[in-house]
Amino acid sequence: MARILVVDDSPTELYKLGGMLEKHGFEVLKAENGADGVALARQEKPDAVLMDIVMPGLNGFQATRQLTKDPETAGIPVIIVTTKDQETDRVWGKRQGAKDYLTKPVEEATLIKTLKSVLGN
Repeated sequence: MARILVVDDSPTELYKLGGMLEKHGFEVLKAENGADGVALARQEKPDAVLMDIVMPGLNGFQATRQLTKDPETAGIPVIIVTTKDQETDRVWGKRQGAKDYLTKPVEEATLIKTLKSVLGN
C-alpha cells in the first residue's frame, strides 16, 4: 500500500491522521516540523505528503515549495491539511505546488478520497 508522510507539529494531529491512514491500509511516516518533513521526504520518497502549515521554523508553505520545486521530490503530491481556511491561504498553498488543500478537522472519508485522487487510485 502507499506510504504517506504526515508533517504536523501537533502530536494529537499526527496520531489522528496516522490512525485514519493506517485504518485504510496506508503505511505512515511522521515528521514534527517542516525541516524534518522535507528531509524525510527526500530520504524515504513517500507516495504523498500531508502537510500542516503553522509549524515552528520551516512552515508548511515553505516546506511544500521546497518539495515541489526540488526535482528529487517534485513528483510527490503534497496535500495541505490545516486549520487555516481563508481563500488566500488556499490559493497560496496551491501556488506553492500543493495538489489539494483540506481544512481541519478533516473528515476521514474526505481525506481518503483526496489521497486516492492524488495517487491516481
